[in-house]
Amino acid sequence: MTEQHVLLAGSERPVKHDARRVRDAGAKDSVSVTVSLRGAGLDENPEQRRADADKTKAVLERFGLRSSDESKIPQGSLGMTGTVEAMNKAFQTDLGIYHSDRQGDFRGREGELKIPADLQGIVTGVFGLDQRRMARRASFTGHGAFGSLSPADLEQRYNFPGGDGGGQHVAIAEFGGGYLDADTEAFTAKHHLPQAQVDVVELGYTPPRSWQEIQQMPRQDQQAVMEVLPEVMMDVQIVAGLVPAAQISVYFTNWDQKGWIDLLDQALADKPVALSISYGLPEDDPDWADVAIAEIEKRLSAAAQLGITVCVSSGDDGSGDQMSDGRCHVNYPAASPSTLAVGGTMINGGDEEAWWVAPGDRAGRGGATGGGVSVLFDRPDWQHNVRVQTLNPGAKAGRVVPDVAALAGPPYYDLILHGRPRPNGGTSASAPLWAALITRINAQLPAAKRQRFLTPLLYQNGASAAMLDIGVGHDNASFPQPGVGYAVQKGYDACTGLGVPDGTALLAALQ
Repeated sequence: MTEQHVLLAGSERPVKHDARRVRDAGAKDSVSVTVSLRGAGLDENPEQRRADADKTKAVLERFGLRSSDESKIPQGSLGMTGTVEAMNKAFQTDLGIYHSDRQGDFRGREGELKIPADLQGIVTGVFGLDQRRMARRASFTGHGAFGSLSPADLEQRYNFPGGDGGGQHVAIAEFGGGYLDADTEAFTAKHHLPQAQVDVVELGYTPPRSWQEIQQMPRQDQQAVMEVLPEVMMDVQIVAGLVPAAQISVYFTNWDQKGWIDLLDQALADKPVALSISYGLPEDDPDWADVAIAEIEKRLSAAAQLGITVCVSSGDDGSGDQMSDGRCHVNYPAASPSTLAVGGTMINGGDEEAWWVAPGDRAGRGGATGGGVSVLFDRPDWQHNVRVQTLNPGAKAGRVVPDVAALAGPPYYDLILHGRPRPNGGTSASAPLWAALITRINAQLPAAKRQRFLTPLLYQNGASAAMLDIGVGHDNASFPQPGVGYAVQKGYDACTGLGVPDGTALLAALQ
């Protein structure tokens, strides 16, 4: 019997510009995919969702695939595994091994996918066939800064309300890397804080948990872990320092599109008050499949409906976001209207201003807050008073990034890595700070006002008055491209958004 197949809309992947195909993927090699079902996100019709999953499983089993994870069916995802040969037949593709200097060898594909005709209208996405990296940590790394800020300094600067986050759940997204329990313990001990409750959640990736374990890894794997490790430890220590009594879940996933789907499915299942994401790519990066953006958006929208505020860094490379086409770009998923996009500031002579230190000058610890106008997402109703115009000729008046800001540049955050002081920063730091603030505020709100998606509320008069405007600083131009940036100005701007928080005033406004 010959199976009929139909195109899976939006599934096209381009030839990766910095990679080449070196050989076919091994026919008997194992592949795990996440299959997205119609209506993914909120489980509004459990019986239909279960029926869709059962039919999908039965059809794909005809090709030799088998169910590997049914735990996320309520979120609209079904895990399936099979050989490369079976995946090629089931989805009418040609999996190969590609090589790039940046990523090394990885499994990939080109062109569109097809799905069995029996699944038309039921299966809306297939993720995990192509393992190209679709997340980039903020590229800034601080070092050797004098006077970096402790948790107590941050609480004072942003007037955090009292409390320790007890009874609250906050989550952190990590792509690869490792987690050193000993460093978090040393950090909390240094600052006289209780030991944090950190729960490592493995979503297809198992992080090393000690320096000894990292040293025993093959050199290439060790380098990959070490590249991301400072990011992970910064995220966790910032949250642990500000809400030490909260339950902290750290989601470890892979760098590909499947990783994004898997971590958001986990967040929908767990329902934390806030999810901090210090990773992203330009929203218009050609490596995104249209269906990936669409399926991520379904899950981000569902998170907002569940009252999860997803705090996302706006990027550390200014208006260009590491693209070199001469246009301005914004980071995704910070560009999503279902997130809280977080920009960066720095402290200059005691005053706080927009973060800009010659982006691209890594030796000089350069970097600049990301921000700008989306080319993918319309401007949401709650930004109707925002007057920022796009710097891209002919582009629409889209969603503006960021919404808010916090410290990203000098003097950085007081952190520990490998048992030693390691100041760090970037908007990768301002995002977990906001996640921690939201967690602490939520603990003190009346029951009826808890667990709300806060971004639209921050634009209302009462809450916006609790923000401290950042009206000075350099624009966020990236060099050499595009060479122009969004201006810092009084009131809302596309560098620091509404400004930095007065936490106690914000709690009062949200009550």
